[in-house]
Amino acid sequence: MLYPQMNEKRFLTDLNGIWDFCLGGEEFEEKFMTAPIGNPEKIYVPASYNDQKADIRFRDHYGFVYYQRYFSVPKGLENNRMVIRFGAVTHNCVVYVNGKEVTRHTGGFLPFEAELDSALLKEKNLLSVAVDNRIDLSTLPVGNENNTAMFADGLPNFESVRKTVLKKKNYPNFDFFNYCGINRPVKLYTTPKEYIKDVYVDTKISGENANVKVSAELVGEGTATVSILDKQGNEIISNKEINEEFIIGNVNLWQPNNAYLYTAKITFGDDCYYQKFGVREIEITGDKFLINGRPFYFKGFGKHEDSEIHGRGIDEALNVKDIALMKWIGANSFRTSHYPYSEEMLNLCDEEGIVVIGEAPAVGLSFPEAHGELLDKLNARANHHKQVIEDMIARDKNHPCIVAWSLANEPDTAGSPDRALDYFKPLYELAHECDPQSRPVTVVVCNNDYVKDKVAPFVDLICINRYYGWYIFGGDLNAAEQAMTVEMDYFAQFGKPLMITEYGADTVAGVHNAVPNMFSEEFQVEYYNTVNSVLDKYDFVVGEQAWNFADFATIQGTLRVDGNKKGIFTRDRRPKLAAHYFRNRWSKIPDFNYKNDNKGE
Repeated sequence: MLYPQMNEKRFLTDLNGIWDFCLGGEEFEEKFMTAPIGNPEKIYVPASYNDQKADIRFRDHYGFVYYQRYFSVPKGLENNRMVIRFGAVTHNCVVYVNGKEVTRHTGGFLPFEAELDSALLKEKNLLSVAVDNRIDLSTLPVGNENNTAMFADGLPNFESVRKTVLKKKNYPNFDFFNYCGINRPVKLYTTPKEYIKDVYVDTKISGENANVKVSAELVGEGTATVSILDKQGNEIISNKEINEEFIIGNVNLWQPNNAYLYTAKITFGDDCYYQKFGVREIEITGDKFLINGRPFYFKGFGKHEDSEIHGRGIDEALNVKDIALMKWIGANSFRTSHYPYSEEMLNLCDEEGIVVIGEAPAVGLSFPEAHGELLDKLNARANHHKQVIEDMIARDKNHPCIVAWSLANEPDTAGSPDRALDYFKPLYELAHECDPQSRPVTVVVCNNDYVKDKVAPFVDLICINRYYGWYIFGGDLNAAEQAMTVEMDYFAQFGKPLMITEYGADTVAGVHNAVPNMFSEEFQVEYYNTVNSVLDKYDFVVGEQAWNFADFATIQGTLRVDGNKKGIFTRDRRPKLAAHYFRNRWSKIPDFNYKNDNKGE
């Protein structure tokens, strides 16, 4: 799916701003879709609705909410194809225009759109969006259905509890807050009736040059042509046909922390589209992860789209700040934990040379034997998982910043190893089939009994989350060092590259101890220093991504004090002591050839 753009052939406007809003119940109510909402609340779009009001009804809402606004279409666009596009609506939604359904969508982290031509009026058009925030065993991410949530308190079985009636709410099987709503931009754009539907730019490095082929999906009769612009916008190649291979001489490569982007201008009849692309190659050879033929070392983080007030809603100023802090600390990468991030963030990473592992929103998966209703829910989840992978790769295939795909985070691959492998094998093959570049595919695992796991050694890149010294052997860093060594010795046998995609310790900013104790800033530094001392000994370890870039919101519970505090930065992006530790460490570790004999560039 192409990212919408304004150019000489296409009109584009945002429908962001203050919308009318109301909370609903568990059942879809069409009355909020076909007529103006009576006595509406006001809410900002795009942003999660949960924290915009000082009201627990918004924070802990369960079920549907309803958004409305009016929009008009400028005169002169009547003969164009008119499309409404949502960047992401979490989790499921139905869209009406002027009282008629125009589309519906399942899944909260990828875009969808609908043509509006037949639904539009000449003047004011009523746009209504119903959003369902409920999660269960059929959704991604997964919700529990037994009144318990990950890292929240369980329910003891005694008399007063048995007689207590609990209000309906979501019980996430994941450790981040279930922020919901219209979280990414809503855009209205036009194309000609015959238009460019999709574009893919294929590049291969050949010495000092690059072989390039641009393909496009076209709607209508005729052929398309391609011109290539350099970074400054100068035309360097003119009027090539679609699917014709040509050469960019003395090519500038897209490199980590040294990005160079070309632009392919595709022209088709009365339509045109400008697709940015980078020339770079990804390969795994033995136990090395190569970018442009050189062994790359991942330095960075797991992250979240999470901030005050916006919740999981897009905040482009914060995106700029986060990338600036990554460069300040010496990072070169992050994983889109635990869902596909906004296209705006990936566009920024393309420009800034930040390496990204794109991840599907498959968190909290288990693989039990199932029958009846449970089997139906698991089948629905599996089908949705396939669709998400297809849509994620279709959206992000042209981003040079994305170097690998993660199919899931922390599935229970050791609890039912054969069923887990049977589940992930076809998804692994699907990801390779969908991606024209066939980027490496991984599943991020976190299994205490890791020797039973058959998925981790099957995928291209072994990614592990590990918390020795925190959840296991809490506070005992000597034990953590031993356990980490034993695990690395185990994974060394597979001859594949491995990176640690999560490791960390909750740390309350401002808590200091002369002797490091859990939750102090000093302990966080000693924790990372201990684990890294083990990772540094193994040549097949190709990266370290700390958990987490910044503190973030979670469900309430005695195990979480105002959210997850494992951030290297606070939620408002102030560095903890560990940030200075990593800045010193990563400044000495080059992006390429780390752990080679020459120990440097």
